[in-house]
Amino acid sequence: MDFEYSEKTQYTLGRIRAFMDEHIYPNEQTFFQQLEAFGTDRWQIPAILEELKEAAHKAGLWNLFLPDSERGGGFTNLEYAPMCEEMGRVNFAAEVFNCSAPDTGNMEVLERYGSEAQKKRWLEPLLAGEIRSAFAMTEPDVASSDATNIRTAIRRDGDDYVINGRKWWTSGILDPRCKLLIVMGRTNPDAPSHVQQSQILVDRDTPGITVERHLPVFGYDDAPHGHGEVTFENVRVPASNIVLGEGRGFEIAQGRLGPGRIHHCMRTIGIAERALELMCGRLLEREAFGKKIAEHSVWEERVANARIEIECARLLTLKAAYMMDTVGNKVARSEIAMIKVKAPIMALQVIDDAIQAFGGAGVTTDFGLAAAYAAVRTLRLADGPDEVHRRTIARLEYRKVKTRGEKNDAR
Repeated sequence: MDFEYSEKTQYTLGRIRAFMDEHIYPNEQTFFQQLEAFGTDRWQIPAILEELKEAAHKAGLWNLFLPDSERGGGFTNLEYAPMCEEMGRVNFAAEVFNCSAPDTGNMEVLERYGSEAQKKRWLEPLLAGEIRSAFAMTEPDVASSDATNIRTAIRRDGDDYVINGRKWWTSGILDPRCKLLIVMGRTNPDAPSHVQQSQILVDRDTPGITVERHLPVFGYDDAPHGHGEVTFENVRVPASNIVLGEGRGFEIAQGRLGPGRIHHCMRTIGIAERALELMCGRLLEREAFGKKIAEHSVWEERVANARIEIECARLLTLKAAYMMDTVGNKVARSEIAMIKVKAPIMALQVIDDAIQAFGGAGVTTDFGLAAAYAAVRTLRLADGPDEVHRRTIARLEYRKVKTRGEKNDAR
């Protein structure tokens, strides 16, 4: 593959960096100050966020994630990768460009698999940034790393479906702008395991939906987005809200999670770059035992290792993106699995070293490193835990050897 970014990518990436420099970095503290000013009722939207979104929309830096669509930015996964990485450097920046999870994945579901009526009702306001959404898949009562375990029931009743079940880690459910849930559940428990599941669109205000509790991560609430445990009790929705048809849930999930996983990895590389930048700045400005901390050999080793690991993760991510664009997600599944394991583990080490460089200040909320660590640590579980992805990688390796052996035996 050609490692040079296209002219189109370089141009847009330059505009994103300029926008970040002019609008986002100077307003990082404003965002958090406005959020803190809400006090205990933190599920509100800081005014600066909407101002920044309006500015990005006017600048045409909007919906860049959606390839091969008249509704999106028209960038391939490979072209979008460095842009997504740049957004990852600030935790709310992706939303400013209407490129944040879980909305991106939900919009891709609607774009790829939704009916025209579903697109009109839900996709268009999502693409306009007027509403937000949530994805309800994981459940507290089963090992959701194996999605065939999911037990939420979606039962047909005349012209409706009725949903009963419990979900958790439903990201975005606490956002007051959340108006749509995409729920995965079982429509036919007697069918073969991979065609039991379906996905259905649920209006957030439908009776029977209850947010039981907010789920913080290491004490961070991730407001105003948040993660919640949600119960569905006789939630009735029109049958027309089913996506693609009964039994297509796994097919939709795989179409959704491939791009979602690579977007997470792209943003994670941006987080690691920011942590390395902060670490180097701290090491160069502080002295201990008669010289700059940066001059102590242990820190030279850590900084060097951070750069090596970031570059390895970036190159593997670009390879995965290239393969997704050229040979498809199915052929690229090993590369997607590899980056999903590699990127968070890499970033956690870089962030941990940066925290160490800051000393006691690193574990406070002052520099954002502790929050970054909490956010990235969840990615070793979100969209499938490391163990599931390693299993995929290993099985594909076994298959290669078996195939090679069968060919040799046939000679």
